[in-house]
Amino acid sequence: MDLSIVISLLNEEESLRELVPWISETLKGEGLSYEIIMVDDGSTDGSWNAIEELSKSYPVKGICFRRNYGKSAALYCGFEAASGDIVITMDADLQDSPEEIPQLIKMIREEGYDLVSGWKKKRHDGFLSKNLPSKIYNATARRVTGIKLHDMNCGLKAYRAEVVKNIEVYGEMHRYIPYLCKNAGFSRIGEKVVKHRSRKFGKSKFGMDRFVNGFLDLLSLWFLNRFGKKPMHFFGLIGSLTFFFGAVISIYLIIQKLATQSKGLPFRQVTDQPLFYISLVALIIGMQLFLSGFVAELVSRNSSERNNYKIKKRI
Repeated sequence: MDLSIVISLLNEEESLRELVPWISETLKGEGLSYEIIMVDDGSTDGSWNAIEELSKSYPVKGICFRRNYGKSAALYCGFEAASGDIVITMDADLQDSPEEIPQLIKMIREEGYDLVSGWKKKRHDGFLSKNLPSKIYNATARRVTGIKLHDMNCGLKAYRAEVVKNIEVYGEMHRYIPYLCKNAGFSRIGEKVVKHRSRKFGKSKFGMDRFVNGFLDLLSLWFLNRFGKKPMHFFGLIGSLTFFFGAVISIYLIIQKLATQSKGLPFRQVTDQPLFYISLVALIIGMQLFLSGFVAELVSRNSSERNNYKIKKRI
């Protein structure tokens, strides 16, 4: 199989009947064997009936969830079912054009990319509702991940099959698939400007909360990549520094009192000084952070994934 096209969808009945023939027409002259894997993420309209109907005339395979699990779960199952040498992901809302697929395939095959992400340079969305938040989100993502993509969350992407078989998309991590790929050792990540079309049917399934959740997910990924196998390096370091800070202040206050007392001068009790309570809090927090790192290290060392490494080649 040359190509697998994975499409996650939720209540896109009207779009599907137009999208699948469009894909088929685009690939007709390319000489490719392909499959279209549609993952119905708990639709409540007639989306699954449309998939069953389309499967009779086109190379469509369907997966139907009992309830809505989210796009990451849908992509995970789609990747697992994909059998093509190249995997394309796209949205079902007709805002991604299938006419971009041949060029994406060419970039994977001829230019050696592991992943090619679409860039909706000219968007047909509201400026305040999507364009501006998207620019801020992508700027932050570029800064944290080190991946110079203008549109990391674009649904239209192309992958070598090896890539999707070696990453795990979970939670809401579909926004950061390029970062997951980079962490798995696939560093050849490219970008292509793609057309963005106005939504024809229905309405967007994503609200403003995705930007807050997206930022938190980004921090989680960064932390897991940096300290996932060595949590003591993070918690232990900060805990030790905090504990040391508290200890130095406490010792200073005690020495100051003893020195003043030895000279027969008036002095304040150590426990009467606000600085003492600051040092006490620092000691407690430092100890807690250190113990958190120690416990996390024990969990990490006993995890079944502790020696799960991505091997590129063997001889």
